[in-house]
Amino acid sequence: MQNKKIKQILIGTNNKGKLREIRDLLPKHIKTHSTAKFKLKSPREDGKTFKENSLIKSKYFSRKTNLICLADDSGLEIDLLNKKPGIYSSRWGGAKADFNKAIKRVFRELNIKDKNWKNKKIKARFVCALSLSFLNEEIACVLGTVEGYISNVAKGKNGFGYDPIFIPKKRKKTFAEMKPSQKYKLDHRYQAFKKIKRFF
Repeated sequence: MQNKKIKQILIGTNNKGKLREIRDLLPKHIKTHSTAKFKLKSPREDGKTFKENSLIKSKYFSRKTNLICLADDSGLEIDLLNKKPGIYSSRWGGAKADFNKAIKRVFRELNIKDKNWKNKKIKARFVCALSLSFLNEEIACVLGTVEGYISNVAKGKNGFGYDPIFIPKKRKKTFAEMKPSQKYKLDHRYQAFKKIKRFF
């Protein structure tokens, strides 16, 4: 399995932003399928780490479709909040994973920790675990990270999730203010993909 180049793949996510970004990272000759095409709901993610949750998804979706599956589990870690929201990043947005709600919660929690946080550089990072599985077999599971800071106001209309409040190191703009082509060269998903692309 590992020696053959992958020709087609299921992208194991119901998040349209992630689906678009992963599709853009994959080589053009690879045929991609979405979970929506198979009307698949996401599995329960009860892992303790990004890698565990990523593997839960890639194995589950692969078993359901008989296709090799590439799945992502990613989130935002904020040092002042003891690395929260972390693996619960989308859950901070409630049942519908509403990231406007999630961003408000981040600001609320930062205010509780430090009323003066807006005048400081609040260190944070995006983490992405990408896994490739076929049925119950793990082919690969890698981690990518990008370090940065929390913006004290949400800025930008591009991207998705926490992109409007994340400023990568040595940059002035949030991910949501950048063109997708700029963001893709920097972000955690790209860092993880570099480690897994040999399979394609």
